[in-house]
Amino acid sequence: MALRVLDMALRRQLAAQVVRCPQIGSVASVHTLDKIGKREIVGYGWNGTACYYDRADYPMPAVRFREPTNEIINLHQKEKGDWKKMSIDEKKALYRASFCQTFAEIQAPTGEFKKHFGVGLLFTAMAIWVAIFMNLFVYDELPVTFDEEHKKAQLKRMLDLEMNPVTGLASKWDYQNNRWK
Repeated sequence: MALRVLDMALRRQLAAQVVRCPQIGSVASVHTLDKIGKREIVGYGWNGTACYYDRADYPMPAVRFREPTNEIINLHQKEKGDWKKMSIDEKKALYRASFCQTFAEIQAPTGEFKKHFGVGLLFTAMAIWVAIFMNLFVYDELPVTFDEEHKKAQLKRMLDLEMNPVTGLASKWDYQNNRWK
């Protein structure tokens, strides 16, 4: 009883899609019945649309992968009987009529990470070359205050003024012995 109600709801939903999206090539008709041809609708589908997509997290697409041929129709008739009488090749052909890939094929690594890694390295190399170019030709020389003599004088002045005595440099200087703590 529940299956009949679900089947009727599915048919009503698919019929409503056909009425709403009669134009071929419109944005709304991307996943509608005009795209599946003569393939059999076997379920509700991912997002409620009649489309085929191999997904490991949603393993049962709404439509079969291939359109029915005489061979596939004969296999569907044969599957209604005893499966022990079917050969392995017939079972595989029946599976491939409904699905494009197996779970192992869906989850197999594609090697696409190599492309992304290579593009990332290419952009990193370009950024390094831009930084080198900027240092050589765009930026001015460092000010004289960056040499060691001026740095030491600035540090001595900060200690003499006891700047930030709680957590700064002055807190790490021993003023009685004139050395670092």
